[in-house]
Amino acid sequence: MATQLAWIGLGNMGRGMCKNIVQKASLTKPLIIYNRTTARATALAETLGTNKTKVATTVADAVQPADIIFICLGDDPAVEQTIQAALDSGDVKGKLFVDCSTIHPDTTRRINETLRARGASFVACPVFGAPAFADAGTLICVPAGPKEDVERMKPYTVGVIARANIDFSGEDVGKAATMKLLGNSFILSFVETLGEGMVLAEKSGLGVEPLKQWLELMFPGALPKYAVRMESGDYYQREEPLFAVDLARKDARHVMSLAQDAGMRLRSVEVADNYLKEVKEYAGAKGDIAAMYGAIRKESGLKYENQ
Repeated sequence: MATQLAWIGLGNMGRGMCKNIVQKASLTKPLIIYNRTTARATALAETLGTNKTKVATTVADAVQPADIIFICLGDDPAVEQTIQAALDSGDVKGKLFVDCSTIHPDTTRRINETLRARGASFVACPVFGAPAFADAGTLICVPAGPKEDVERMKPYTVGVIARANIDFSGEDVGKAATMKLLGNSFILSFVETLGEGMVLAEKSGLGVEPLKQWLELMFPGALPKYAVRMESGDYYQREEPLFAVDLARKDARHVMSLAQDAGMRLRSVEVADNYLKEVKEYAGAKGDIAAMYGAIRKESGLKYENQ
């Protein structure tokens, strides 16, 4: 029997992942796409081909015809509300829900228990990578859950939305969320340290070009790209943040709570979160994680904007 897929959530990451499922997966039925703002789902469907996609206007319209439902939303309340709407839509027995969102492990475990009580299956599958990685299909997936359920969704990971899996098949779904938050704690700390380095390079007279060259030689990949975003002014000029300050602070809160439960502190994340708080106060919801550079500049006696 042909498998019907549905996709819920079209943020920066979701659009690219959705595109790659349509273009690279062996779908025999149009992908059902739902977003809270229907116009965004319609616009994406038009770019992918209306014969390859179908826009749903409610969660129920996405969930009820589907066998596998992918979810990629911004925070815990959004995911929990969507799961509740799915449960309210009718019978979900036999359906597999795959959550690619970054949420707290306890939230992941609650959702898993709630869905399984209604006869549905669940796989936690947060992803690592910037929106450009999602668009290119080179994310890293972190699936966790019963082996048979992970196997059902794996055909849509490597070679479709991802270049690799960090596989927790057969293990607690909360481990995937923990791994994702721990990884994001490194990103928060890296970007904060890079912001400090960029400001010191400028104020000391060294200049940012040698630092960028060193980054390219020593740590090719994401770090040099963040340096370019800082130097170019992209961190404050863009209309839609790549990694929004509110989401970054949500991740910081979650991982700091995990550390507290483990009897320790993540001091580097605390520092990053303090700068992110300043970014939010200065730029509002448009603030981006890379704008920690602007907050560090401001603290150091420079203008928040570097141009």
